[in-house]
Amino acid sequence: MKGQAADGLPLFQVPAPVQLSRMPTFDTLITRFRGADRNTRLETLLDYSRKLPPLPPEYEALKAQGKNLVPECQTPVYLWIGIENGKVRLHADVPRESPTVRGFVALLIKALDGLSPPEVAAVPSDLLDQLQLTETLGMMRTQGLTSILGRIKRSVADPALQDASPGT
Repeated sequence: MKGQAADGLPLFQVPAPVQLSRMPTFDTLITRFRGADRNTRLETLLDYSRKLPPLPPEYEALKAQGKNLVPECQTPVYLWIGIENGKVRLHADVPRESPTVRGFVALLIKALDGLSPPEVAAVPSDLLDQLQLTETLGMMRTQGLTSILGRIKRSVADPALQDASPGT
C-alpha cells in the first residue's frame, strides 16, 4: 500500500492489466454513440459489460473487506487505480446484474487503461452527456457513473499516485 489518494481511498499497487484490443478514441466513440439510437447505445453498453476483465485474485480479499468500494454509486463498484511506468492501470469489479453500470466501467477501463495521466485528464467530464447516455440511464445512475470517471481523473492527478507502481 502506498498511502491515500486525494479522495481518501487507499492507494494499492496495481498489477498489469489483462490485455484488451485497442479501443477507439473518445472522439470516435462519441460520434458513434451520437449516431446510434437509444436501443443501440444500450446494446453497446451490454456488449461492453461482457468484456469487463475479471478482478485479479490479489484484490478479491480486499473486495470482500469492502475496500475500494465507490460510495457514490448505488451499484457496488470496486475500483483500483494505479500508475505503472507513467501509464494508468485500472481494475474494477461490478456485478453482472448491473449490466449498464458494468458496461460503462468496462468501456472506461478499455479506453483509459494504459494511457498517461494527462491523456486521462483530457477525457471530457461530461462524457455520459456526450455519449448521449444521460437520458437513457437516468439521473441516479448517471450521477454514479460520472463520479466513477471523476474519481479516476482525480486519482491519476494525485502526486502520491505517481510513485505507486507494482512491486515497489
